[in-house]
Amino acid sequence: MSLSMKPATPCTLPTTTTPAKHVSVRCCTLTQTAVRPLKMSLDTHQPAVKSWEHLLDPLDYDPMASFFTSRAVKLGNKWKEYQGVKNWEGLVDPLDENLRGEILRYGSFVEAAYRSFNFDSSSSSYGACRYPKSTLLDRSGLHQTGYRLTRHLRATSGIQLPHWVDMAPNWVATKSSWIGYVAVCQDKEEIARLGRRDVVIALRGTATGLEWLENFRATLTPVPNADTKPTHHDDGDGDDSEPMVETGFLSLYTSGTDEVPSLQEMVREEISRLLQTYGDQPLSLTITGHSLGAALATLTAYDIKTTFKLAPMVTVMSFGGPRVGNRSFRCQLEKQGTKVLRIVNSDDLITKVPGFVLEEEDADVPKDQNVYVAGLPSWIQKRVEDTQWVYAEVGRELKLRSRSCPYLKNINVATCHDLKTYLHLVNYS
Repeated sequence: MSLSMKPATPCTLPTTTTPAKHVSVRCCTLTQTAVRPLKMSLDTHQPAVKSWEHLLDPLDYDPMASFFTSRAVKLGNKWKEYQGVKNWEGLVDPLDENLRGEILRYGSFVEAAYRSFNFDSSSSSYGACRYPKSTLLDRSGLHQTGYRLTRHLRATSGIQLPHWVDMAPNWVATKSSWIGYVAVCQDKEEIARLGRRDVVIALRGTATGLEWLENFRATLTPVPNADTKPTHHDDGDGDDSEPMVETGFLSLYTSGTDEVPSLQEMVREEISRLLQTYGDQPLSLTITGHSLGAALATLTAYDIKTTFKLAPMVTVMSFGGPRVGNRSFRCQLEKQGTKVLRIVNSDDLITKVPGFVLEEEDADVPKDQNVYVAGLPSWIQKRVEDTQWVYAEVGRELKLRSRSCPYLKNINVATCHDLKTYLHLVNYS
């Protein structure tokens, strides 16, 4: 099946060799003043990306070169509000300008993860990171962030393949691949602006064949070693459930090999080290990802809060993420104090899978209560809830829509999910 789209009118920037403090930006027929561009550029030696998520460019512009953030704005003692301590009340609708800048800033860390991944399946280093820690941010186009990479992260599939697969192409047989990184804010001025030292975990979306297969393992499975008791739903049925998450996502998070530790082990080891180093300072952990990376970011946040009882504030910035777990899993996230901001494009089908949700989006309905669908017999609903396909949405949703921008109306399913589309919509929503 062929995919086609009507070329979009590109966003335009004035051509200048030195960054200006104030420039005029024209995009989607809107003109506005932007404050001090974040210094970003492309690595001119970057090969063509061979991921379906980047084959079609919905915007025909470089997001890393056109995001703007007001770095002069000092978050100071309000930083926790932007990290979700009050669940972003009053900041999402309409979208607060400072929060917009923070979302774009964290989204650019995810874009850097995509640009650093070797998508060339003919290469012997397919699935690896193209850059060392010392230069990754600069070479992926993200300059002067004030952050320093401290660890590369890999994810491993737990799917057992027959031995003959070793002769298959790299994109089929690669079990373990680079999926992101941990970075710590080290710049004193940026720490002062943010109001704390920030640790970022940035995770890319699906790239390899086995990652795709894991995505399709969509039934729910119990979270191992969950330090929780089953959640009792006081609805008269005596239904108790334990935290459960999508099987494939959990596999990618917890699987490892003799040579490569699991993503879970790498995260725990690095967070333990960072807490020992910076635990006596104001500190935040921000986990951000797109698509599969958004799902793994949610699992990572859950695991960190479960493993480290004195963990600082943990926030997830999720772009185009699929559903992750059941209602009990969501309740445990909330009980932990984990804050999740889900940035969702209503035209993106990935955010509507896997499984289905038997809940009303009514703020007056307690989130730990079952909600019965009108006209559905109780015995049928009970059987449905006993299946491993009933998911629950987590966190606070920031809803965007491709069709709200005239130049994005005719893009297809794939580009509705592209990270560039998300960041464009956030920038101009």
